Order: sequence, then structure tokens, then C-alpha cells
Amino acid sequence: YPEPNKVVTGASSDPNIIPIMNSIDWSKVPNATVTTSTSGSTYPSTDPYCWWTYNGCTTPKIDYIPPDISICPVAGTWGLTYDDGPMYYYPVTAENSQWAEPNLYDFLLAHNNQKANLFYIGSKIEGAPAAAQRGLNDGHVICSHTWSHPSMTTLTNAEVVAEFYYSQRIMKEILGITPKCWRPPYGDVDDRVRAIAWQMGMRTIIWDQDTNDWNIYGDQVAAGPGAITYATANNTVNGWIVNREEGKDNVHGHITLEHELSNSTITLAEFWLPIIQKNYQTMPATACNNIAQPYWEESFVYPIQGSVAVSTNGSTTSVNAPTTGSSNDAHINSPNRLNAIILALVAAAVAAVAF
Repeated sequence: YPEPNKVVTGASSDPNIIPIMNSIDWSKVPNATVTTSTSGSTYPSTDPYCWWTYNGCTTPKIDYIPPDISICPVAGTWGLTYDDGPMYYYPVTAENSQWAEPNLYDFLLAHNNQKANLFYIGSKIEGAPAAAQRGLNDGHVICSHTWSHPSMTTLTNAEVVAEFYYSQRIMKEILGITPKCWRPPYGDVDDRVRAIAWQMGMRTIIWDQDTNDWNIYGDQVAAGPGAITYATANNTVNGWIVNREEGKDNVHGHITLEHELSNSTITLAEFWLPIIQKNYQTMPATACNNIAQPYWEESFVYPIQGSVAVSTNGSTTSVNAPTTGSSNDAHINSPNRLNAIILALVAAAVAAVAF
């Protein structure tokens, strides 16, 4: 695997990446300029490439890619997601480890066996494979959060492919899954990156509510002009709850950005979860969008928000949840030649490690 927590160097000449580069239909990938600044100061005001960082665009301007998943369609639904896991500190110390996994996963299990989407960073899986396995085994829905957590629009095409490939590969090796879902670090995505992700078998999931827990100063964030206090983040979440209680939030549900990143983010997540559960139907963002099969491996089937929930063993259970329509699984991807090539490359790489 490449060096952890760093963009893959030499991606264009990487023998694992070249076959994928040769298989992508580049005529369907917009020729968007690689960004050098997230300020958008030189970016056209017409937003030709649906750059989320520029204006929050979530509906691609190329017709073969579906919109980003950014909300739960049914009002009163909370799409629970945690980014940047599996959480661990390095070097591991007794003080740090109290916040590392399985802290959050134990808490979720103890509170109604709550499920969430976990957006895993590939190189963190390499550092904490047992924690990643715990997340999957507890029934959480795992999605890719790239290999090293870069701003994706700042990367070359080959680097984008490498970020996706190595994240998918380590999840297949450690967890036995190949996710159909991914979330861009910092939300930084445009149609060029979306198109590559889509051809590599993944649909983009964003959010419409940001707790800003990632910016609470403490063990991971230095105090400074941009950092916020725990109280500020707490007030943000409280405001959402109050709006719901007062009947001001009844148009659609929400996908909320939270993190398993630091003691601050875990503290916020564990404080608010019981309150959120009392006020919302709380479930993974994939579930509230009726995605029962978030992996290419068809043996994994998860409950969804509908009149019937399907368990992982194939049985069905009636649930008291609004029906949002037919499953969106088909809207993620249908199998294609490129995805078959990627899966074959991943399988070959995993087999080489195993033997």
C-alpha cells in the first residue's frame, strides 16, 4: 500500500492504477481544471462543473450521473454518519485510547444498537484493522472516504483514481466489501471527480447539516481564529432539535456531518445521540434513501426506511416507517466492465497478500 495519510505519489506510473486509467471512458469525464485554491477566486460564476466547494452544487451537469445523496427524503429522519474512522491515535497511549475505538461503537450498541454510515479513510483501516472489522460486524454501513483524505479537486486524474482504488482495495482485503458509496473529504467534489467515482462504482454522499465538530479546538484542532468551542457546536445541534420540536423542520429529513476523529467529536456525538433518537427516526443515510445493498457483494442486505425492512439474513420485518418509494439501489450503479476490472484487480491484489 502507499504511504499512509499522503496522496499517492507517482500514481500515473503505478502498475495498479494504469489498467484502471486505460479502462475509464475519459470522453465521459469533464475536462475540469485541477483546482489550486478552494476559494474559487478564478472559477467561472456559471459553475460549469458543479463544484460543491464553490456553491454547494449537488446536481451534476452531466446527465449520466445521479445527484449526490445529500438529504433524507422523509421529514423527521436523521441520516447518521461519522467520517474519518476508524478512530485511533498513534502512538497509542492510555490517555488517547480512551477515545479510540471501540468507544463510539460500544456507545452506539448500548443505545438501541444504533446503526450509522461510517466513512472510512483507507490508510486508517491499515492502521486499525480490528476497529474497522468491529464497525462492519456491528452492522454499520461502510463507505469510502478515500485513501488519504485530500481535497479531491486538487488532484490529477491518476491521483483521484489511486485514492479510490487503494481505499476500495484495503476494504476488500480487511472487510471483504466493495462499497458503492463514498464521501469527498471537506465535501470537495466536482463533476470530474464524480464521473471518475461513478465509473469506479461509487455514488457521492454529501450532507445538508454540518455540526462543525471537526473544528472544535482541543486534541486535534489548535486554538485560533477559525476554531470553535464545544459550546458553539453544541448550540448548532440544539438549534436543529428546537426547530424540529417547534414544527419548523418538516420539509425533508437530514444527513448530518459528524466525525469519529477526536475526544471532542466523540463527546459531542455521544451527548446528542439519545436526544436525536427521541426526536427523529435515526438511521444510516443510505437507509433513509432506501439503499438496501450498499456493497457490490450481493450477500450484504441492510434494513431501509420503508414499509418492510430486510435483515442481513434475508428475512423481512415490518417496520413503522414511512415509505419513500422503490429502492434507490439501481440508481447507485449497474455492473459495468470497468467495475469488473477494478474488482478483479482488487481480488488479485488481496490474493497476492494472502499467499
